[in-house]
Parts: sequence; C-alpha cells; structure tokens
Amino acid sequence: MDATDRKILTLLQADASLSIAEIADKVHLSQTPCWKRIQKLEAQGIITGRVALVAPEKIGLGLTVFVSIESGDHSAAWLERFASAIVTMPEVMDVYRMAGDVDYMLRVVVADMAAYDEFYKRLIGIVSLKNVTSRFAMERIKATTALPVPPAAKSPRDRSVA
Repeated sequence: MDATDRKILTLLQADASLSIAEIADKVHLSQTPCWKRIQKLEAQGIITGRVALVAPEKIGLGLTVFVSIESGDHSAAWLERFASAIVTMPEVMDVYRMAGDVDYMLRVVVADMAAYDEFYKRLIGIVSLKNVTSRFAMERIKATTALPVPPAAKSPRDRSVA
C-alpha cells in the first residue's frame, strides 16, 4: 500500500458515499486507476465493507453497556459454544477476547434497562460463566469507525543519513 492507497482509505472511512470521480480528484488520479485501486483494496481484504452509520439513540437504542466476562472454562469446546451464541445476538456490537483479569469484553447496545435485562438472561444461559460485570455508558463523548491510517513506511533509500 502506498500513500495514495492510504489517502483513498482515509477518504472512504470519512464518507463511503463519495463517487469515484470525487475520490480520484482528491487523490490526483484519473477515475479508472482510482477505481482499480479501490477494487484491489477490497480484494486484499483491506476494505471489508461500506456501510451507513446510524445514530443509535435516534432509533430507540439509548443504552450502551460494556460487559466484562470471566470464564471458569477455557476449553476450545466452551469457546466454540460461546462464540457461536454471541455472534447471533444482534445487541452485541463488538466482542473481544482479552488478556488480563477479564476474558471477554462486549459492547452491547439496547433500548433500555429492561432490554438489557432480557439480553443478560440470554447471555448467562448460553454457557457457564464465572463472572459478568456490566458497565453502563452515561454519555458517548467520541465514537468513530475510522481507523487512523498510518503513513507508508519509508524505504531505506528515502532515509537520509545523519
């Protein structure tokens, strides 16, 4: 990936509705090479999708909960059951396997406390859990899906000798 690819990624993360012509103009390419670069980024799995971002509170999903899970069982069979169930739960936005004192961290978005209680009951019913801790977000201060695209690494010939 060169600097132009990185500019394209930054633009698409900010606004995936940009036309090829607009992107090409901003990265100083003609449309065909720009389109080919985007197709290559998709084929390489760097661009994994294009979506519309929705304000959760505007559609009645006003409660975000961060759920820490500790498991007493670390077997492959337990993880398979857990992962298979979690991926089917639409309230779960993110799931991470963690290092440290927590085994899994979930970000859950629901309408309200009653909806979270229903989710919680389903969660604890899927597999044996040692501990579940829920932390309720009071305010979202920053939320982004745009990754900070790092600059291309300089090649050895680009580096000056001090």
